[in-house]
This record gives sequence, structure tokens and C-alpha cells, in this order.
Amino acid sequence: MKTKMLPVVIGLWIVGGWVSAAVGADTSAGKAAFEKSCAGCHGKDGKGNPAMAKVLGEKGLNLTSPELAKKSDDELLKVIAQGMGKMPASKLSKEEQKQALGYIRALAK
Repeated sequence: MKTKMLPVVIGLWIVGGWVSAAVGADTSAGKAAFEKSCAGCHGKDGKGNPAMAKVLGEKGLNLTSPELAKKSDDELLKVIAQGMGKMPASKLSKEEQKQALGYIRALAK
């Protein structure tokens, strides 16, 4: 029985490595998109740039808050694409917007 399971275990291990590599690639692409368009106001750590909070008077700059974590991906992609309040509409491509959202979700963990 143990001998029959070995190929399955090895296969899952290999697939797991591929999935981890793909997730890492998405995170790095998302980080680049985030730093390009979002970090100026939201800070590199996603917790908000204090200087921008003073200038804009915005409380919603912290992307790691529990309130933001409750929002759906569709809700957040709409805000990224169209902007909200003093946040302008995104100049990122649709793919970059999705990558940035993935990175934002990773920052919140």
C-alpha cells in the first residue's frame, strides 16, 4: 500500500512547487504594480502614508485593515479601476489591477 502512494505523494509535491512558484511570480508582479501606482498614498507596507493622510484627510489609506479584508475582490477591483473619494481612477491595465489586488491581499495577512 505504501509503495502505491509514493508516486501520488511525489506528484503532489512537484505540483505544489509549481503552484508556489506561480503564486510568488504573481506576488512580485503585484508588488511592482502596487509600488508603481498605490504605494505613494497607501505606503509600501499598505498601512497608509502618514504624510498623505494629513494632506488628503483620508482615513481609508490603510489597506491592511479588517474592514477592507471583508470587501470582495470585485468591490476592491471597482475601487482600483474607478477610484473613490480623492483616489483617482487607476492607470494600471486590468491585469495589473488584479495583480495589485493580489499583493494587497497578501499585505493584509
